[in-house]
Amino acid sequence: MQKTKSTISIRWKLLAFLLAFVILILGIIWLFQIKLLPFFYQKTKYRELETISEIIGDYVGTDSLDAAVYSCAVDYSTCIRIFRHGPSNVAVEVASADVSKDCLIHDLSQSALNRYYQSAKQNGGVYSETKEMDPKLGAFWTSSDPRTTHLIDLIRSDSKTVGIVYAVLVESDDGVEYTVILNAKLTPVDATVNTLKTQFWWILAVLLLGALILAFLISKNISRPIEKMSRSAKKLAEGRYDVTFDGTGYKEAHELADSLNYASGELSRTDELQRELIANVSHDLRTPLTMIKGYTEVMRDIPGENTPENLNVIAEEADHLGNLVNDMLDLSRIRSGTRQPQMETVCLTEAVKEVLKRYEALVKNDGYEIEFVAEDEAWIIADRVMILQVVYNLVNNAIHYAGEDKKIIIKQTVTRELVYITVIDHGAGIAPEQLNRIWER
Repeated sequence: MQKTKSTISIRWKLLAFLLAFVILILGIIWLFQIKLLPFFYQKTKYRELETISEIIGDYVGTDSLDAAVYSCAVDYSTCIRIFRHGPSNVAVEVASADVSKDCLIHDLSQSALNRYYQSAKQNGGVYSETKEMDPKLGAFWTSSDPRTTHLIDLIRSDSKTVGIVYAVLVESDDGVEYTVILNAKLTPVDATVNTLKTQFWWILAVLLLGALILAFLISKNISRPIEKMSRSAKKLAEGRYDVTFDGTGYKEAHELADSLNYASGELSRTDELQRELIANVSHDLRTPLTMIKGYTEVMRDIPGENTPENLNVIAEEADHLGNLVNDMLDLSRIRSGTRQPQMETVCLTEAVKEVLKRYEALVKNDGYEIEFVAEDEAWIIADRVMILQVVYNLVNNAIHYAGEDKKIIIKQTVTRELVYITVIDHGAGIAPEQLNRIWER
C-alpha cells in the first residue's frame, strides 16, 4: 500500500519562511544594536580622536591653532592640550581647551607630560590610556588596549565612567615637534542597551504580527487561483472537457492556466477522434459486410450462382474489409493531422465503374437497377482509397433507401475544373428539417 506523503499548505509554508526571515532580521538587529553596541561605540570614539589629531596637525605652528582647538573641543566634547618640548624636555603649553569639569589632562605634572611624550615616541607617535572613574574609590590609571574586553566591560557598567587619554606627536611645517594630548569620556551604555532591548521586544511583536498578516494575504492570493484550477482539473478528469481554467493574480498562474486549457483542448480533441473512429468503423465496415452477406446468400439460395466471379467478389470484399480496418486508423490520423492523404492521378470514371461491378450480383438477384451516366472520363488528383470509400458509402446508402422501383442513377458531371458525382434514388428521402444535419453522425 502506497503511503500518502504529508503535505503542508502554501499558507503555512509561506508563514514559516516569513517567520524565518523575521527571526534572521531580529537576530542581526540584536547582534549589532545590542550585543556589539559597546564595541562600535568604542571604535567610534577612537576614530573621533584620530580625526581631531589630524585636524590639529594641520594647524600647529599657525595663528589659527587656538580657534581650531576650541572648535574641535566643542564639536567632539573633548579636552585638548598641546605642548612644545623645549630644552631639558620642559613641556611648554601652546594651546588648550577645557570643556569638562572632570578633565583628566589639565592637572598633569611635568613628569606625566614627559611620560606621554616618551610613550608616544616609543609607539610610533601614538599612545593611549584609559582611566576608570569611580566616585567611591577615586580615580586610578589603567593602561589598556582599546580593543580589549576589559574596556568594553567598563563601558557597559552603569556605575563607572571611562576616560581616554590619547597622546599623539605632530610636526609643524617648520619642523618643530608638538605633543597633542586629548581626553574624551566613554559614557556607560547600559541604559541605552536597556532602551534598545525594550524597543526590540516591541519590534519583535510588530514584525511577527505583520508576518502573520502578510503570510495570510499573500497565500490567499496565491492559493485561490490554484484551488480554482484544482477544482476544474477534477471536472476535467470526469470527462467534462468544456471546463475552463482561469489563472488570475500573477504570471505563473496565467501560464499554468494556459497550459491546462491547452491540455483540456487536446484531450477533448482526442476523445472526439476516438468517437469518430468508432462511428467510422461501424459505418464504413457495414458496406463490405453487406456485400459479403448478400453474395453468400445468393450462392446459398440460388443453384448455379456458386461461380468463380461471385467468389472473387467475396474475396475482394474481404480484402476491402481488411483495408478498411487499416484505413480507419489512417482516418483517425488524418483527423488529428498526423497523416496526409496519398495524392495521385485517378480516373474517377473507372473508379466508379469498379465499385458498381461489385453490385452486379445484387442487381441481378434482388431486382435493383443501377445506371451510371458519364459523358467523358474524368481524371482527378486524389487519394484513390478514400475516393472509393466515399463512392461505396453513397451507393450503399442509395441501395438501402431506394424506392419501390429499386432504381439508382449515378451521374458524373464535369463543370470547368470540378467533377460532380451525383447518386439519385427514388426513396422517401430526408425530411427538409433534417437536411442541415446530413454531415452529422
